[in-house]
Amino acid sequence: MKVPTKASKFISIEKIYKARVRLKGVVDHTPLMRNFNLSENYGCNIFLKREDLQVVRSYKIRGAYNKMASLTKEELENGIVCASAGNHAQGVALACQKLGVNGKIYMPGTTPKQKIDKVRRFGKERIEIILGGDTFDASYKMALADSEKNNKVFVHPFNDKKVIEGQATVGLEILEDCEENIDFVFVAIGGGGLASGLGSCMKQISPKTKIIGVEPKGAAAMYEALQKNELVTLEKIDPFVDGAAVQRVGETTFNYCRNIIDDMILVPEGKVCSTILQLYNEEAIVAEPAGALTIAALDFYKEKIKGKNVVCVVSGGNNDITRTEEIKERSLLYEGLKHYFLIRFPQRAGALREFLNNVLGPDDDITHFEYTKKTNRDAGPAMVGIELKDPKDYDGLIERMKKHEIKFQTLTDNPTLFELLI
Repeated sequence: MKVPTKASKFISIEKIYKARVRLKGVVDHTPLMRNFNLSENYGCNIFLKREDLQVVRSYKIRGAYNKMASLTKEELENGIVCASAGNHAQGVALACQKLGVNGKIYMPGTTPKQKIDKVRRFGKERIEIILGGDTFDASYKMALADSEKNNKVFVHPFNDKKVIEGQATVGLEILEDCEENIDFVFVAIGGGGLASGLGSCMKQISPKTKIIGVEPKGAAAMYEALQKNELVTLEKIDPFVDGAAVQRVGETTFNYCRNIIDDMILVPEGKVCSTILQLYNEEAIVAEPAGALTIAALDFYKEKIKGKNVVCVVSGGNNDITRTEEIKERSLLYEGLKHYFLIRFPQRAGALREFLNNVLGPDDDITHFEYTKKTNRDAGPAMVGIELKDPKDYDGLIERMKKHEIKFQTLTDNPTLFELLI
C-alpha cells in the first residue's frame, strides 16, 4: 500500500480549477439551499447542495466528463468502457454523446429500470449497455476484462484522479455559494470519489470544516478500511443503497479519504427509506437512497451540529417509482411500525376471529396473511404481517398473544427466517 506524501494528500486546487474549465457548459452549477424545516428540527443552519438537480440528476457527470475530455484523440476514437450501478453510467453516456465517443457500459442486473432507461436516453446511439451480475463489483470485473481485451480506456467511477478532480468541483461551488463559515460537510461514500474530491477542496481552502463521511450500514467498505487502515473487501453487502454499495473502495480514494475524513457515520437502510419518504412528503425532493444518506445521518449527529453551519450533499435523485413499496416496507420495519410473525392458529372454527377480537389492538392492522403451506394448511403456520400506529404498541401486542396462548414466532428479529420468507 502506497502511503501518500504530504504533497499528494489532496487533489491540487489548480487541477480542480482546470476541471471546472473543462466542465463549463456541460454541467450545471447546482444550488446550495438553506432548508428551513431541517434547520428548525436540528437547531442549526442546514444547507442542501442539490446535485439531484444536475443535468443527469447526480454529480457523476462531473468526473466522467472530466476524465473523458482529458483523453487523447486516439484513445477517444478507440472507444471507452465503464461499469456503474447507474449514475456514473448516465454521466459517461452523456459524455459519450457530447464528445462523439462510442462507449460500452456494464451495469448490475439489479439496477433500477429508470436508471437503465436514462442511460440509453443520454447516450443514444453512442453507447451499448450490458447487464450482468448482482453488484457493481461483478459488473466491474466484466468491464475491466473487456477493456483489457480490446485495449479500450476504462472510465472508473471513483478510483481515478481525473474523475476525482471532476467531482471536486462540487466543493468549489459550495465554498463560492455559502456566505457562512462551514462547520460540517456531510458527504455520501460509495467508492469514495466525491469525498476525495470535495474533501480535497475543503481541506485546502476551508481547513476548519469537518468532513463527515456517510455510508449505508450494509455496505461499510470505507468505514472498515479506515478502521483497519488498509483496503478491505466485504464478503457480503446490502445492495439497496445502490449508488453507495461497493464491496471495496479504491486504493486512490482510500489514500485521499484517510487524510480527509474526520468522522464516519453508518446509516441503517431502513432509516434511509424513512428519510426518502420524509424528503418527498415534506420538501417535494425526490432523492435516491444514496442521495438521502447525508440527511438520514443528521439524526446520529444532532448534538454535535447544534448551532453550526452544515452542508449535506444530496448526491442524486434517480429514484425508481417501482421501488416505492419496498421503501415504505423498509421504513415501517425500521420505525418499529410493522412486524411479521409465524402463527400456528388452533385448528378449530373461530380461531382467527378470536385472534382479531382478543389480540389485535384497536389501531393494529393485519397487512399480510399467508399460509406457509399451499396444501394441507391445517399442518402449517400462517405468516402474518401486522402494522402498528405507534411502535410502543408492540409490547402490548406480544403480551396479549402470550395471555391468549397464541403459538407464535417473531420473524422481524430473526434475520435468517426473515430473509427466507419475506
